[in-house]
Amino acid sequence: MTRFDPSRATVRLLAAALMITPLAACAGGGGVKKDTRYVARDVNTLYRAAQDRLDRKQYGLAAALFDEVERQHPYSPWARRAQLMSSFSYYMDREYTPAIEAAQRFLAIHPGNKDAPYAYYLIGLSYYEQISDVTRDQKITQQAQNALGEVIRRYPDSRYAADARLKIDLVRDHLAGKEMEIGRFYQRSSNWLAASIRFREVVDKYQTTSHAPEALYRLTESYLALGIPAEAKKSAAVLGANYPGNEWYERAYKLMQRYAPSA
Repeated sequence: MTRFDPSRATVRLLAAALMITPLAACAGGGGVKKDTRYVARDVNTLYRAAQDRLDRKQYGLAAALFDEVERQHPYSPWARRAQLMSSFSYYMDREYTPAIEAAQRFLAIHPGNKDAPYAYYLIGLSYYEQISDVTRDQKITQQAQNALGEVIRRYPDSRYAADARLKIDLVRDHLAGKEMEIGRFYQRSSNWLAASIRFREVVDKYQTTSHAPEALYRLTESYLALGIPAEAKKSAAVLGANYPGNEWYERAYKLMQRYAPSA
């Protein structure tokens, strides 16, 4: 898997946030050109053209036209909304870097705006959608966690915070999975100390994730290989106390009985 699929709930949340009440009556006439070369247009016509392309799911062109609203009419009330609409359009087009940049630009200019929570949320989603599998560098995953955490920290009671919390749980599980992958690699290389450090990281930082039971078992293995059965016993005991019916505890118990029965 190379990316997380967005949940239907997320898409509905985005759509609801972008329901638009027109700021003024739309001007009549004026079709949309197939390119976005600079052509001076009144703000109503230009905004309507951008919205029309968005409605048709022509997200790339919609984003460019919303950018044009901001460029041609920077002091219009439409410009502020166009920034967010541009970010959303880029997001829907899977152009995540410009989506993030547009949302960040909105926040830099309008930090206290009522739509600021939505802008932070869009940034978090744009990082989240770029999360790659655990065999690759996890810089983006960390950025997703940080950005989604900002939504929760700044706007804990907003409608975006609940979804951000769910996604952070998945992000943390992903980060823990990366640590596990590296730890298992070190084990296969018989680098037991390096392996134990990675597994301890999972136990200490990601104890609520699905990887915690295996991490405790792998710690038990690593400590036995390092010749410190007392530490292995502690890991196995924690595993048994927290996951008594788990298969990893059963394996840890058998391991201790076999290699350190008197520990």
